[in-house]
Amino acid sequence: MKTFQVGLLILAASTFPAVAQVWDNTGNKLLNGTYYFREVTVTSDDAFAVYGTITFTNGTYSVDAAASQASTGSAGSPYTTTGSYSIAASGFGFINNALIGSPVYGLVGANGVFVGSITETGVSDIFIAAPLASQNTGTLNGPYSIAYADPVGTLTQGTAFGALLQLNSSGGGSIGNVNLSVYVDTSTPQNQSISGVNYFVSNNAYVVTFPTNNTNLVQGQEFLYSTPDGSVIFGGSPENFDMLVGVRTSSMGTFGGLYYSAGLQIDNSSLDSSGQYGLNTFYGSFNANDGVILGHQRVQNGNGSAYGFTYSDGYTGSNGSYNDDYLGEQFIGGSGGNTQIGIGIGPLPGISIAVRAPSFTGSGVYLSPTGIVSNASFSPFTAGVSPGDFIILEGSNLGPGTLQGASSLPLPKELANVKVLINNIEAPISYVSSHQIAVLVPYDITDAVAQIQVNNNGQLSNVVTEYVNLTTPGVFTQDESGAGYAAALHKNGSLVTPDSPAQAAETVAVFMSGLGTVFPAILDGVGAPSNPTSTTSNTFSADISGTAATIAFEGLAPGFAGLYQVNILIPSGLTAGDNSIGIGGPDSYNSEAFISVGDASTTTVPAARVRKSAHPRAVLRKSPLRNRPRAAATQ
Repeated sequence: MKTFQVGLLILAASTFPAVAQVWDNTGNKLLNGTYYFREVTVTSDDAFAVYGTITFTNGTYSVDAAASQASTGSAGSPYTTTGSYSIAASGFGFINNALIGSPVYGLVGANGVFVGSITETGVSDIFIAAPLASQNTGTLNGPYSIAYADPVGTLTQGTAFGALLQLNSSGGGSIGNVNLSVYVDTSTPQNQSISGVNYFVSNNAYVVTFPTNNTNLVQGQEFLYSTPDGSVIFGGSPENFDMLVGVRTSSMGTFGGLYYSAGLQIDNSSLDSSGQYGLNTFYGSFNANDGVILGHQRVQNGNGSAYGFTYSDGYTGSNGSYNDDYLGEQFIGGSGGNTQIGIGIGPLPGISIAVRAPSFTGSGVYLSPTGIVSNASFSPFTAGVSPGDFIILEGSNLGPGTLQGASSLPLPKELANVKVLINNIEAPISYVSSHQIAVLVPYDITDAVAQIQVNNNGQLSNVVTEYVNLTTPGVFTQDESGAGYAAALHKNGSLVTPDSPAQAAETVAVFMSGLGTVFPAILDGVGAPSNPTSTTSNTFSADISGTAATIAFEGLAPGFAGLYQVNILIPSGLTAGDNSIGIGGPDSYNSEAFISVGDASTTTVPAARVRKSAHPRAVLRKSPLRNRPRAAATQ
């Protein structure tokens, strides 16, 4: 029997009680009423599956469910519990988890579906819930694509696998054939067709029966729950530890905008040689616009510590269906463009789900609950903030009708009668306008949560909460997109561009935000000193398209406020053209921007971009963050 490796289950006291006291809970109404849910959790020596109903009421919940546990062999045992939850106006928040003793962090989409994961205590976990509705056999109707993951391998003697299931339900209780593309440790799927699949409705859920034999990789009963309209389905076995999530693929809409996501990934890259495999899970969000994705995931990676992963990616088509070589997944869009599922390709099989975020508006001085982003990377709001971070606040009526900027250093803490308070500390302001403000996060903000509020001429905005990390690295780009060419300089001060690329063994200066506290410490908003320079308190690593690169300097750019500088030695052996830059800190990894690298033998630079950064989802066992120590006072 194969063995699995995940992090140690840590049930010690955490920062959760302190977080609960300050986290915005004005979005609790987004989780209200009775929901169907399924949660799969794998620890270092056990596995759990819990499924049933959870009823949310004004910050508290009650569970009436069943649970299976691998170590005891119990299946479908009654499980009831109560607890608390806190959801911000954005839909982002946590559900206090009594079974494991650590919160499930996640987000509520526009369709009411909550997707999340336990990421802070060394377990691998995925949690999905949807509002309970009266269902009949006709609701499960039409073509569906379903992502399936078995992280324990109950039916395959411990070999964890993932699969794409495709079916077309007539809506009358008979499905017939289900086609599977199964991934284990190679990118070549094992194809299987299962016939004679039927279902019936029980307690407003679908009980789907796969014939039981010695060959079917999915067999027996699967309990499926769905959104009221049947466009999203999810569930798993009442006895085993699988998870599936699917979307109806008729009436496809336009994919784009802000999405909330969660996923579970199996790492079978060493399966043949050692018989062991790893797991990682995440929650997060991403923006998809005009073929470009800017995303954030809070990743629990195998036996490492949880960290923030911010990235850029590309997609083709308009309905959310495409193959992604960078992330190693096949994505399939759902009806109306409101959902998307991901199927991991071997040797990294797994599942993910993304749901469209709600829309937000407000009156008066209004700070958008999803509108706090890095001024460098523009990664989504779930990435949080860090001390010294340069951030943008978006909303309405935040300041004057025309943009006004600070004219000198130090940056003022009041500009055009506008102030920004972060945990009641006035933040240095770079510019203000009606819809956008740019500020620096004070270095003294080291609490687990930042409460951010705008004061426009005495009128206060709503309060938006963000998690505070040690670091939130982002590279400034020349086109101010977050995903373009890095703002990087040659030694002579000229820009690194395709016409003037960086060369092997050359040291270039890359300008960034979000590298955290510095030493010697400086006052908020002042120009950084040059003698001595202020270097980062945290240590960083760098790579160019996955090749490790030496950092010669990491600190504040002398003479500037809120601008960090990282001097990187370009390694040899790179492919000429546009290469990705990866920057990793103690609790973060960023891979969004590109840098042009030249070929010493020619002046022609290929147009193709090289995307090989050692990010945690595509190259788990090579991740530069895998063995880093756990950061204190993160979310």
